[in-house]
Amino acid sequence: MAVFLKFVISAPINLPTLILYYLCKKKMKKILCLGNALVDVLVKIDDEIILQELGLPKGSMQLVDLDKSNALIEGLGNITKSLASGGAAGNTARGLGKLGIPVAYLGKVHPDEFGQLYRDDMMSHAVHPMLLEGLQPTGRALAFISPDSERTFATCLGAAVELVEDDLTLDSFKDVSILMIEGYLVFNHSLMMKAGKLAKELGIKVALDMASYNVVEANKDFLADYIKNYVDIVFANEEEALALTGLYEEEALRKIAADCEIAVVKIGSRGSLIARNNEITRIAPLQAVSKDTTGAGDLYASGFLSGYYHGKNMETCGKMGSLLAGNVIEVIGTTMSEERWNNILSVYKGLFE
Repeated sequence: MAVFLKFVISAPINLPTLILYYLCKKKMKKILCLGNALVDVLVKIDDEIILQELGLPKGSMQLVDLDKSNALIEGLGNITKSLASGGAAGNTARGLGKLGIPVAYLGKVHPDEFGQLYRDDMMSHAVHPMLLEGLQPTGRALAFISPDSERTFATCLGAAVELVEDDLTLDSFKDVSILMIEGYLVFNHSLMMKAGKLAKELGIKVALDMASYNVVEANKDFLADYIKNYVDIVFANEEEALALTGLYEEEALRKIAADCEIAVVKIGSRGSLIARNNEITRIAPLQAVSKDTTGAGDLYASGFLSGYYHGKNMETCGKMGSLLAGNVIEVIGTTMSEERWNNILSVYKGLFE
C-alpha cells in the first residue's frame, strides 16, 4: 500500500477517489497489460516525402537508437509536436481504466521527465502503474501522421528494452485474469516465453496484439508457435494477418483461429471479423471522421477485452471495440477529452442492456 500511495501522490488527480477505487478493486481479478512504456511524440506531416527522406516505410514501426531519435526530432525544426503517453499495451490499459475495468500496467521507465509523465498519465486513467526503473532514458516513439491519418513510427525503446524475464514474477501476476501482451515485445523471446509460461501455470488468459506487419514478418515462425502454445485471443489488422498467414481476411482469420480461442482481424473502414468456435462474427465500423489512426487497434482491444472480461458474446465485444476505435481516430493521438469519454460511456453502458 505504501508503494501505491507513492504513485498516487505523484499524480495530479483526486487522492481520496483513487484510493477508494483501489480499495474497492484490489480484491477483484484484473487485466494486466505488458509492454514497452513509451512516450509518443506526435507530428502531423503535410507531405509523405519526408518519410522517404527519413527512410521510414509508411505505416511501419522502425526501431532507432537514442542518437537517431534525437536527430529526427531536431530535424523537424519548427514543425508542431505534441507529447502523450503511449505504447500499444499502455494505450489499451488506459482505455480499460476509463471503462472501469480493474487494470494494471507493467513496464520500465527512467525517473526522468518522460517517465514521470508516463506514470502520472496512467494514474489519471485509473491504471495501477507497476513501473520498474530502468537505466536508460524513458523510451519514446516519434509518430508521423500522414494526411490520410496513417501513422509511421520511429521508436527508441530506451528504458523499455531493459524489461527482462526476471522482472516477471508470480507476484506480478497475482489476481490477474487476463494478460494483454503487445506484439512489439516479440523481439525479446525469453521475456515472451516467461510471460506465456507464467500465465498458463496460473490459469490466466493471454491476449496478444500483433503490433505491426514488419514486426510480424521478422518473427513469423516464433509468433506462430507462440500463439499455438500460449495465446487465447489474437488481435491483428489485415496487413499483420497477411504477414503471419500469407492469407487474406477471412481465410487468415480462420487460420489464426485454428490455434487459439478467439481471433480478431480488423479490416479498417470495413470493420472487423471475429472467429470463435468456427463461428465468424462481422462487426461494422463506427462512422467516424478519421484524423489520426494512432491507437485505433489498441483502443479496439480495450473495448473488446472489457466485454470479454464481463462475459459478453463476440458481437457485443466487437461493438465495444469498434466504439472506442471509432472515437480515438477522430482525435490526434490517443488522449480523448472527458466529454468524449462521457459520450462513449453512455453508449458503452447501453451495450450491456
